[in-house]
Amino acid sequence: MSIWWSLHLRREAASVPLARRLLLGTMETAGVDPDICYDLSVALSEACANAVEHGGDTATEDYRVTAFIDGDTCRIEVTDSGPGFHGTSVPPAPPHTAEDRASTPAPVPTPAQAPVFAEEGRGLFLIEALTDHVRYRNRMGRPGAIVSFDKILKWRDGAALPMAS
Repeated sequence: MSIWWSLHLRREAASVPLARRLLLGTMETAGVDPDICYDLSVALSEACANAVEHGGDTATEDYRVTAFIDGDTCRIEVTDSGPGFHGTSVPPAPPHTAEDRASTPAPVPTPAQAPVFAEEGRGLFLIEALTDHVRYRNRMGRPGAIVSFDKILKWRDGAALPMAS
């Protein structure tokens, strides 16, 4: 048996705990291990918070969350209508002179390089740390970004969903 649900949410901070609670309730009812439930709920909260903060301007008031539990895998996708992810350019050649080295910009932080003392910028790092596979992409043919992540599920003894399969 499979379960999936999709929500269209307003880009408001109050939507983040709503999505998290729905995910937790679904996974707990299905019998997913509590540690896995917690990891996915934190990852979802971070993805939703990013959609709320970066997912568009005042004309784009919503974003979408879709969750699939199929077999022993859960996939979650958060889609917004913001500017999307900026493509990474080819890194410049290594600096050859002292002047080149002085003008070389600092590297752009990646999720694995979240600034140590930063108060924000850890969301993508947390998503990658708490899940098994993460994919970032821009929407095809329209503005927006999609963050999707998967996690292999573990089940509590007597879990409802694996027994229904």
